Amino acid sequence: MEPKFWHERWKTGEIGFHQDKTNVLLESYWQQFSASLSGEVFVPLCGKSKDMLWLAEQGHSVVGVELSDHAVEAFFAENGLSAKESQKGSFDLYQADHFELLVGDFFDLSEAELKNCQSIYDRAALIAFPPELRKQYAAYLQQIMPVDAAIFLVTLDYDPEEMDGPPFPVPKSEVEKLFGDAFSIDCIDSREVLAMNRRFIERGASWLNEAVYFLSPKAI
Repeated sequence: MEPKFWHERWKTGEIGFHQDKTNVLLESYWQQFSASLSGEVFVPLCGKSKDMLWLAEQGHSVVGVELSDHAVEAFFAENGLSAKESQKGSFDLYQADHFELLVGDFFDLSEAELKNCQSIYDRAALIAFPPELRKQYAAYLQQIMPVDAAIFLVTLDYDPEEMDGPPFPVPKSEVEKLFGDAFSIDCIDSREVLAMNRRFIERGASWLNEAVYFLSPKAI
């Protein structure tokens, strides 16, 4: 999607993709995923996600990247946090407590911004990209992330003939195609969630599946 599309969605408040509560799969499986991790977590296309607050409550520092300054400013304002603003390369940087959120294009990130990240939490990024950009996103993420970092990935899947994204459907076969060369992939949970997502029903979906994967780097 063009950056203008996402800027307009945030400006007009058309953010049906935003969840008002912490993701259930994150709450259920993060402890299992992060048993040996206590460091920095990277959240691509973070928006104003409540998941970042939950991760901080578990003792993690959170680094996020988001295209919209409206989203980042809303995150701090809605959670009673006063952010310090500065510049970091081509990004506007907002910092407060355990959070370091970068406003700018994900594809402008470098290894330097993620050098301290032990893990990546992706609930909103992979499914936000249409097929032609998804492969580019996955390849670039693997290029800039630390080689020993693991990925906690949440995806959605539905019949693309019934509705258009975003969010876009990402089946297990595509996760394996995008990440299988460098990661061992475990599908930890997969569940039908259409009844809890009325907007998908209104858009014509007859089924909706949400899945969580642990992606562990293969031995080098």
